[in-house]
Amino acid sequence: MAKFRGGMPGMGNMNQMIKQAQKMQEEMLKAQAEIEEKTIEASAGGGAVTVTINGKKELQAIKISPEAVDPDDVETLEDLILSAVNEAMRQADEVAAGTMGKITGGMNIPGLF
Repeated sequence: MAKFRGGMPGMGNMNQMIKQAQKMQEEMLKAQAEIEEKTIEASAGGGAVTVTINGKKELQAIKISPEAVDPDDVETLEDLILSAVNEAMRQADEVAAGTMGKITGGMNIPGLF
């Protein structure tokens, strides 16, 4: 019969896992802060409309070239703005996924981004 020497068998591994999880959490918080500081710019219509967002996906600026403004065709301008904003949001998602993927090793953690 094996002798029990005190402590809980396997707790060393558990403590190591907890330390690794805490380290990953710290790295993720640091990465999230870095992502939020990033600026993403996207354009549509060959540069007719350019938008800038930050890593929090907050719209920071919209630039519209004078040639894109046609009072008789407001719908085209609206479409260009939508396209540029959606592209900027897509790029922000890619930046976040790439940055966090480096930390998580590609694991898909629900609710992370």
